[in-house]
Amino acid sequence: MAKEKGRKLIAQNKKARHDYQILDTYEAGLVLSGTEVKSLRQGRASLVDGFVQLDGHEAWLHNVHVPEYSQGTWTNHSARRKRKLLLHREEIDKLEAKSQETGHTIVPLALYFKDGRAKVEIALARGKKEFDKRQTLREKQDRREAERTMSAIRRKQRA
Repeated sequence: MAKEKGRKLIAQNKKARHDYQILDTYEAGLVLSGTEVKSLRQGRASLVDGFVQLDGHEAWLHNVHVPEYSQGTWTNHSARRKRKLLLHREEIDKLEAKSQETGHTIVPLALYFKDGRAKVEIALARGKKEFDKRQTLREKQDRREAERTMSAIRRKQRA
């Protein structure tokens, strides 16, 4: 059987980028059971309520919903069980030190397969205030408006 190459996205947490200011990102492996991998290969997962908790120099992914595998038997997994993350010791120590600061948390951003292995992209993040969210939306709208006018000018120049 040929090995998989590249990155295949399974799930993305768009709400995290809206609600948090992303400070630093890390790629972590996941400890999964067989039925979880099969369910993920079908492209079914949700990161919306997920968060990472550090305890005992280990990182755990909580509240990520991986639905039960439809063909699974009594060996099927629990949909919202906590899953261990595979990170280097230095990364865990760095995350532990930074997440102790007030307002900082660790959230999952994306879940994907990279060269056939399940990975999760986690981020050290700081919660945004309501005015920060409005500011970000305003900047996004201004950028879109500027791109629209520039493309309209370019179309007029070509004609």
